[in-house]
Amino acid sequence: MKIAFVGKGGSGKTTLSSLFIRHLAARRAPVIAVDADINQHLGAALGLEEAQSAALPPMGAQLPLIKEYLRGTNPRISGAEAMIKTTPPGAGSRLLRVTEDNPVYDACARALTLDGGEVRLLVTGPFTEADLGVACYHSKVGAVELCLNHLVDGRGEYVVVDMTAGSDSFASGLFTRFDMTFLVAEPTRKGVAVYRQYREYARDFGVPLKVVGNKVEGPDDLEFLRAEVGDDLLVTVGHSPWVRAMEKGRPQPLAALEDVNRQALETLYATADAAYERRDWERYTRQMVHFHLRNAESWGNARTGTDLAAQVDPDFVLREEPREVVGPRTPSAPQPA
Repeated sequence: MKIAFVGKGGSGKTTLSSLFIRHLAARRAPVIAVDADINQHLGAALGLEEAQSAALPPMGAQLPLIKEYLRGTNPRISGAEAMIKTTPPGAGSRLLRVTEDNPVYDACARALTLDGGEVRLLVTGPFTEADLGVACYHSKVGAVELCLNHLVDGRGEYVVVDMTAGSDSFASGLFTRFDMTFLVAEPTRKGVAVYRQYREYARDFGVPLKVVGNKVEGPDDLEFLRAEVGDDLLVTVGHSPWVRAMEKGRPQPLAALEDVNRQALETLYATADAAYERRDWERYTRQMVHFHLRNAESWGNARTGTDLAAQVDPDFVLREEPREVVGPRTPSAPQPA
């Protein structure tokens, strides 16, 4: 299951995504956690020291390796330099799986032990001084989009992405890559403004969306969110001494989290798991191709000097039986995973 946490800056989405990741780890579920926010705080929220978080290898720096590995023996892709963030897989492409070992994870992921479970953490990398005036942050998350386009995940396997704040998520097709999107909203007008934006885009593309009310301190806050969000409001979270202790650098086992907040995490888990029944691989692949063609026409063809529409394999559908659709192996060529 691919799950995104979104919301305005300061809404608490990183905190809630880290709690959900811990909840999955405590259940011994396979988890890949991805920090795709412009402010890279997920590592710290998962208990890493500042120096440890800063030392995490950014996915963007490994983009050539990622492209070359995913390209595999796909004959529609002339070389890694012809791949862009939306390039879809086809026959011969290598596909990623949550529980496997591969060169992409070796280069980008770091293993964490949380509450008795194992989590692979990947980060896009921060927006640096060298990027100022010459790049946008969406180029950083291109590696995440490319990997999700090539990821085959099943029920009981989880990829949790802490997304960039606000409506910046819509600068690419990345927002359509998830089985469930949890939008974290505070009980304020600004808090629900991002929800309204996201709801319209999500509805146009059939993206499942549920709201998690955060910093809800009483009946008035709850009533406000219910009036503004309606049936999309899934659960609310209030003040947490456990979270405050964590933010002070005094982490505790997840079992010490307040009962009401542990119940909220279980609701998120059940909701995400239920979304599996609505998974539609054909629609997922169509949307992938749709955004690839849009990006190819608007900038990709000019950037690469290639007709990127030719990268689309019309007979390929990403699905949970990847070995049946990956192209043939040859002794002299790199082998599909």
